[in-house]
Amino acid sequence: MHVERYGAGAEVYLALHGWGGDHRTFAPIAAQVPSSASLYSADLPGCGGSPAPRDWEPSSIVDEISSAIETIGAERLTLIGNCSGANLALLTATKLGSSIARLVLVDVFAFMPRYFRLFTNQSYGRYAYYSAFANPVGRWLGNQSLRGHRTTETDLTSSFVAIDHKATYRYLQMLAKIDGLEQFRDLQMPIDIAYGERTFGAVKRSVAHWLGLWPQARAVELKGAGHLPFVEATEQLCRLIFEEKENL
Repeated sequence: MHVERYGAGAEVYLALHGWGGDHRTFAPIAAQVPSSASLYSADLPGCGGSPAPRDWEPSSIVDEISSAIETIGAERLTLIGNCSGANLALLTATKLGSSIARLVLVDVFAFMPRYFRLFTNQSYGRYAYYSAFANPVGRWLGNQSLRGHRTTETDLTSSFVAIDHKATYRYLQMLAKIDGLEQFRDLQMPIDIAYGERTFGAVKRSVAHWLGLWPQARAVELKGAGHLPFVEATEQLCRLIFEEKENL
């Protein structure tokens, strides 16, 4: 996996982007990494500068994330996941256990919404995906229809302009296989859940599911943000991620 490092401090953070993204998802917070920390921003397998995984199974992706953590060399680290990257972070934390000191889950779904599952339908899903995300008109229409879940300055479909659509579609199919909250119930590390004030209803409904799963978890609503909080609520997220608790 390709990983970019920001900062040189001893406190280690590894960030996993969401569907359709790459390591640049975390660029807005890179300039604000404190001197005590190092932020490692990854391209998930098949995204950005990382080659495709050996197969499109959640376990294979988790194996590669685990190998990246081993390469970083930190005994314990904070794992940050954005959107579907948070689901992969949960799977990684389940595998690695005490190696993960803390989880920060940003705009994370507890279930795949029906409007995403439509794209995985065997008869028409691929056509629907390519029409919506690989086509500039489809992207424009999608971004307009989702304006209630973003600020006026952001574009929810811009990351799909120059990506490997074959890999992105395979990710969507793979993510549909990650189901069932109970597999994460035994996670004991501190867990912070951040979500945009204007994000999707499915994300907001998911928060109650997560809080019911982990008594140690806390949820923070990011004021004014939609589904792109690293752009729309950069300062709020930095305070949460780097634990400037007095300013939350």
